Amino acid sequence: MSAGAFGAMAIFARAAYAGGADVLGVLIGRFTIAGAILSIIMVASRRPWLRGRPLLAAILMGAIGYVGQAVCYFAALNHASAGLVALLLYAYPTLVCLLAAAFLGERLTRRRLALLAASFAGIALTLGGGHGTAEGIALGLGAAALYSVYIVVGARELVNADPVASGTIVCLSAAATLLAASLFREPHFPGVWWSWAALAAIALVSTVIAIMAFFAGLRRVGPARASIASTLEPVVTVALAWTLLGESLSPIQIAGGALVLAAAASLAVRA
Repeated sequence: MSAGAFGAMAIFARAAYAGGADVLGVLIGRFTIAGAILSIIMVASRRPWLRGRPLLAAILMGAIGYVGQAVCYFAALNHASAGLVALLLYAYPTLVCLLAAAFLGERLTRRRLALLAASFAGIALTLGGGHGTAEGIALGLGAAALYSVYIVVGARELVNADPVASGTIVCLSAAATLLAASLFREPHFPGVWWSWAALAAIALVSTVIAIMAFFAGLRRVGPARASIASTLEPVVTVALAWTLLGESLSPIQIAGGALVLAAAASLAVRA
């Protein structure tokens, strides 16, 4: 459910753009609506709010990390196909593995090094089939890099924090940052009702439901299986982009994407 909800986000974003919204308008709507809904969940369930260092870490992760990742991802959709952007984002398990080895003391075994090599080979194949400008590819890889840093910081600073509380603070902090940015650059919001519906779907389906479903699944099956299941996300994006937007990937990109996803799933299993 989580992977499907996240995977549909690129399709909803295209609909929001078609109705007159821009990247800033979409992101302000996404994080403001999602932050408000998650805050209501926090109050209704009487969950404790973060305090001290975890609170500061979550604020910085939302204001800098998540905003940067989201801006790169949603901007990339204007310069590359939805399927290509989704596959490029899945370079992040490879980057997380490298960052965890550098900053969290995790060991790079021979098996993991082989999987990293396979992942980079898959990324190279994915980039070789067109369907995106150099700017779109750079933004897609930038989203993966920022998401990797976000995950590593979260693993270090929020390991014992309530994930729903963390997600709420991250969304509220991201919304505050984007609203501050709107003082310097005017956002464009949807001009038609169906575009607003797409924006609401990004916030409710691809943010709140996706986050809650992922955490619920995480508790039941553990991080390794949850991470493997999450590789369904770009498959959903590619399938929806082909069905609803008429987009397609070249055979070499499909092969490269399959290699990236297989490496990501394998990296989720501890050596």
